[in-house]
Amino acid sequence: MVVVGTWNLENLYRPGGEYGPRDMAAYEAKLKALSGTIAQVGPDVLGVEEVGDPAALDDLVALLDGEWHVALSGHPDARGIRVGVVSRLPLTVLHDVSAFSPPLAAIQADDTGATSAQTSRGVLAVRAGAAPGAALDLVVCHLKSKLLSFPGQRFQPHDEGERARFGAYALYRRSAEAVTVRGLADRLLDGHGRTRNVVVLGDLNDEPQAATTQILLGPPGSEIGTVGERRPDGGDGSRLWNLAPLIPEAERYSRVYHDRRELIDHILVSRALLDRVESVRSVVAHGLPSVGDQPTARRDAADSDHAPVVATLSL
Repeated sequence: MVVVGTWNLENLYRPGGEYGPRDMAAYEAKLKALSGTIAQVGPDVLGVEEVGDPAALDDLVALLDGEWHVALSGHPDARGIRVGVVSRLPLTVLHDVSAFSPPLAAIQADDTGATSAQTSRGVLAVRAGAAPGAALDLVVCHLKSKLLSFPGQRFQPHDEGERARFGAYALYRRSAEAVTVRGLADRLLDGHGRTRNVVVLGDLNDEPQAATTQILLGPPGSEIGTVGERRPDGGDGSRLWNLAPLIPEAERYSRVYHDRRELIDHILVSRALLDRVESVRSVVAHGLPSVGDQPTARRDAADSDHAPVVATLSL
């Protein structure tokens, strides 16, 4: 059995700066909480998001039992956060991309008309393990948040027109990033999803039925719970299955936003892995706070505002 998961660690920085804990006591409390949850989950491979300081991830891994391997994207966003992987299995970095998948054009980024052809954070692909038939190719991503920021480091708009425009800019970027992740998955699948063990996971910042999340699936019509789920067809070589419907209904969420539960952290698998899924869960038992729109409000908080989402696979 191999346990694969994804977890947004929520602003993992060493103390100091704009986003890190204010003092060492708060930092150590956060590391203790994070490492305790990882020990509870027991992952073999864990995709991680919001790693603001690579040294902080080293500090976290040092608290885990056994030998661990670490890979990080070299493309952080403007505040330094990036995606990565921590694994009990050996890791090989396959791709670390930030440019939109061609021929996708640049998107409008703000009211000045500035454009961008880059993902807000790099998308990392790794191979975990080396045994024939048992190695996993994983893509880890963190798509653009729905939480909006405005010029002048504001988190509230001047008016509703500005809110609407910046909501659109965020959606443009999240859509382009989803296309880029899908393009990287296509490179790994190469039409051989029936035999290749491919996993796409991360913080998609939207729920299963959102258009941006649906972009990642590939050929439609075989989602879990539909009549086509287990019916082989020509699209199986390129298709990905979102495992969200397999999470027990009572825990089918990974964040609480303004007191509303939402599932925004996802694991998708290729056809080769679909029949090997033993269980999927969101580890919400440790409790999740309700969060708002101010990203620095929880800088001294222990643990994370996201729940880990994990899948057990029989390889």
